[in-house]
Amino acid sequence: MDTLLIWDKNLFLWLNNLGTPQFDAFWMAITDKKHTIAFYVVLTAIFSKWLGWKNTLWLLLTIALLITFTDQITNAFKSGFQRLRPCHETSLYGLMRRVKPSCGGMYSYFSGHASNSFAIATLFVVLFAKRFRATRWLFVVATLVAYSRIYIGVHYPLDVLSGALFGAFGGWLFANIYLRLIPNPF
Repeated sequence: MDTLLIWDKNLFLWLNNLGTPQFDAFWMAITDKKHTIAFYVVLTAIFSKWLGWKNTLWLLLTIALLITFTDQITNAFKSGFQRLRPCHETSLYGLMRRVKPSCGGMYSYFSGHASNSFAIATLFVVLFAKRFRATRWLFVVATLVAYSRIYIGVHYPLDVLSGALFGAFGGWLFANIYLRLIPNPF
């Protein structure tokens, strides 16, 4: 386990130090929850034209329950593992680029941004990809959000990977629950 954590720390330092000040504002915008929320609000509004108001309300409820689920499980893991964020790790001071002025919470395993991003992307892909193939590009958006956490210096790669995998599972689970309740949403 120690070898894995050392590898994770080294990979973090390498990825984090690839950043340059010219791109810092871009990655800070990508990591900002307001932008992601606005993106999915617009996407939900677009899909609501095909879903109708009743199925859209079910979708909004599903999204709210999904985000609550991923947030609560993420927080439980952070409290349970208590792995310090890289920006709180004194051994990394001077070795990493800390782009975000504040570090956030104390613990990092696993990333809530990654889990939420992959959860919502997976939900939308499972629900809508058969009819709208372009929804698969949402995984690119989720990957950018997840990577932004490494770039700005608040998560290790394993935090992000674990969060992405858990989020994808959560999105798949909630999409299947939605489809059981509303078998033909379109």
